[in-house]
Amino acid sequence: MDRSFERDIIPMACSLGLSLAPWGVLAGGKLCTNEEEQRRRASGEKGRTMTGDWERTEEEVKMSCVLEKVAKDIGAKIAIAYVMQKTPYVFPIIGGRKIENLKDNLEALDLTLLEEQIKELKDVVPFDVGFPANFIVSLLNWKLLMKEFHWT
Repeated sequence: MDRSFERDIIPMACSLGLSLAPWGVLAGGKLCTNEEEQRRRASGEKGRTMTGDWERTEEEVKMSCVLEKVAKDIGAKIAIAYVMQKTPYVFPIIGGRKIENLKDNLEALDLTLLEEQIKELKDVVPFDVGFPANFIVSLLNWKLLMKEFHWT
């Protein structure tokens, strides 16, 4: 659930009028319901293991729960709709091991999320501005704190 793509790539693409083709928007099948993960565990189906463990991290479970709440019966295609709606000119690279995955993914083209749904999804994993911005902000906060207490 890495949001570092939002740090420099998305602002640059928007500024230059470039389109984006992100991959992994469904986290290699890890954005699924708790029931789906249990089904996989019971059946021995491990999903995609190219990038490591097939079981979800705590952040992936949190995101899946919010996606499920927002989506209700819509399924994982809500994640694709979110990525496409969040930034202009986004064409996510989708994959699927099964025909029904591909059909579900294509249905995301017809979805429109409400602003509050987008906000709820964005709030699951906090955005980290990264280095050097987080260093500069912490340095500025430190200087302001020192000024507040007249230590400088």
